[in-house]
Amino acid sequence: MKGKLRSAIGLLAWASMTSLATAATAEEGKLRVAEQFGVVYLLLNVAKDQQLIEKHGREAGIDIDVEFIRLSGGAAVNDALLSGSVDIAGAGVGPLFTIWDRTQGAQNVRGVASLGNFPYYLVSNNPEVKSIADLSDKDRIAVPAVGVSVQSRILQWASAELWGDEEFDRLDEISVALPHPEAAAAIISGGTEITAHFGNPPFQEQELAGNPDAHVILNSFDVQGGPASSTVLYATEDFYENSPQTYQAFLAALDEAAQFVTENPEEAADIYLRVTGGNTDRDLLLEVLTSDAVTFKVEPENTLGLGKFLHRVGAIRTEPATLSDYFFDDPRVSQGS
Repeated sequence: MKGKLRSAIGLLAWASMTSLATAATAEEGKLRVAEQFGVVYLLLNVAKDQQLIEKHGREAGIDIDVEFIRLSGGAAVNDALLSGSVDIAGAGVGPLFTIWDRTQGAQNVRGVASLGNFPYYLVSNNPEVKSIADLSDKDRIAVPAVGVSVQSRILQWASAELWGDEEFDRLDEISVALPHPEAAAAIISGGTEITAHFGNPPFQEQELAGNPDAHVILNSFDVQGGPASSTVLYATEDFYENSPQTYQAFLAALDEAAQFVTENPEEAADIYLRVTGGNTDRDLLLEVLTSDAVTFKVEPENTLGLGKFLHRVGAIRTEPATLSDYFFDDPRVSQGS
């Protein structure tokens, strides 16, 4: 009951915010994309570096002005989309389900594409913690956004499996919102209140390499039932309907970027380092890009289960039945799951 009450309060807050949001009308030839931190956004990095969106726009007879905006956490990304500050949002599939559910009949937000399949690790530097069952009020779990980010949602899913649906948000109380780079630094250095971080590549790999006490206590794929698209892109119905050429150029660019990364991991690694300005070890980065567990593609995979879980525990009101419920129709994505 506690969890459902919190969810109900969250629904009211979102409903209020949504009713006040007055997103600007979509404009053909203008594209603002919200991205976050990590290799999971590599397709956007490649598209930016090689100006693939502009290229496909020109092929369609349109000049596209592209702007990338970096934010942290699904809540901030969703706020930006609803306020009209960005046209396409990049965040976890958890935030997608949240905003899809709460904008039905209004902005009608749906998914655009996946950014690929990556396992996300919950890493702890506390030797006494072997699984989430060992986490206590002495621990603090860093996530991009408490209760909303895909990491937080997957942690809720794992908690429900362990303690029951009524306790699905049990670990929210010891979770804190922190951008991935800062959380990774805390895990590696130790000595801070942060003893666990549910991150993404390459930060989770940096933690495991940088602190001998760091170890994996949860793998997102184990919770999701196999390889899954945890990070996705989504937009409002207004953008989808009123900027069709820009939309198609964007999808074509992503598709080309996915093929490029798959065929050229060495060049993709260099692009990531150049575009992000990060200090990730190149060899470690290449291990991520060539891992058998990682796949770069725009077609979403194994996303529906999280949506059904969120509906079951009352986190969203509408139960998704098929991918077409929460993704816009396009041949590149429609055969996904």
